This record gives sequence, C-alpha cells and structure tokens, in this order.
Amino acid sequence: MEPDISVISNLIGDRARAKILMALMSGQALTATELACEADVTAQTASSHLCKLVESGLLVVRKQGRHKYFQLASYRVAEALEMLLNLSSSLGPQKITTGPADPDLRKSRICYDHLAGVTGVLLYEALLSAEILTEESQQTSLTKEGELFFQKQGAALDSLKQRKRPVCKSCLDWSERKSHLAGSLGQWILEDALAKQWALRRPDSRVITFSERGITQFSKRYQIDPARLC
Repeated sequence: MEPDISVISNLIGDRARAKILMALMSGQALTATELACEADVTAQTASSHLCKLVESGLLVVRKQGRHKYFQLASYRVAEALEMLLNLSSSLGPQKITTGPADPDLRKSRICYDHLAGVTGVLLYEALLSAEILTEESQQTSLTKEGELFFQKQGAALDSLKQRKRPVCKSCLDWSERKSHLAGSLGQWILEDALAKQWALRRPDSRVITFSERGITQFSKRYQIDPARLC
C-alpha cells in the first residue's frame, strides 16, 4: 500500500499548524505558549495542534525541568517545509518578488540549522568556485581539497560523516531561487560562525546578523567578496 500523503498535507494545510511549523524553522525549541502566540490561537487550541503534530512525527518534545519545548522532528521536515515555501511562492499570483519582504531575512537567515538567503547562496557559489565542493546531477560532494580545507578550519569530518544525514546537500533557497549548502557541513559552518561571534541570531527571528569583523573574517575564509555581504 502506498503512503497516504493526505495525512501530512492535512496537518500542514491548517493555517495555525502551518504557522507553528514555520516558527520552528529557526531550529530553536519553543514552548506551547510561545507557539500559541506565533499561531495567534488560544493556549488550548495550540495544545491540540501540537499533540497532532507530535503524534504525526513532524514535531518532537524536549523536557527541561518543568517545561516542555517543541522542535521540528528532523532536518527532513525542515527541507519539506522549505520546498513548500518555494512551491507556494512560484504558484502564487505574485511572481515578481520571491521570498520574504523583510530585507534582513532575504540577506541572511537560518534554514533550520544552516545559512540561507543571499549569504548562504554566496557561500555555496564560493565553495563551488574554489573547488571545495563539486556538483554533478544536483548531487553536492566535498572534494579531496575540500576535506583538507575544512579539516584546517577545525571541522571534525569523521564525526560529520557518521551522522544519519548527508555531509553536503544543496537546498533550493526560498528567496534567491539558487542553491545554498545544507547537510551536516552546512550546520557546522553556521555553528562555527556563531561560536566565533562573527554572526548573531536575532532573538525570536530566523535572521542572522554578521558584524563588520564577522563579514571580514567570513568572507576571507570562504573567498567571498565582502562588498556582497554588506
């Protein structure tokens, strides 16, 4: 018997549940109260929606003391939501402008756990240009030179390769309609930039803000024209 896609589509198709899922695209774990505010519904209604999303496997619950936090179940859920964003934009009546209206979101944002927006696309293109990555038939791979490069930057590639997700994967960017880098390596690049304080996450948002020093260091490492990151 074929899987019934109507089950998932009905869950995502509800406007309040869609807002809950999109609020979790930042990769952060949020409480039921916070998600109720995001979805503009009562706490009781949010609780009902969250139960359905958890039971379906789209969300997971993490308990910390007395509190419960909700997150997307996996990067696969995030990828599916990103693809739906792309599809919704392309099929909508307004086809001139793609992606979010907020220029900061368009410039640099989190796509679940990796960089997206203009910054993410420029990074991907720079890695291809430097032959750190290679792309064939929409399959993205790390080259031998790329492995040496990231090892020098401190990436534990053996550990990244042992994860259940691909090390490298292209992800079609919602706003730019070009690829950015996903996978465990994409996650490492973002976490490394945050750890070095080259960039900061804007509270309660998917926006990533790079400092002047961060732009200089990030562009130097990945061979990106810094003027294009400003």
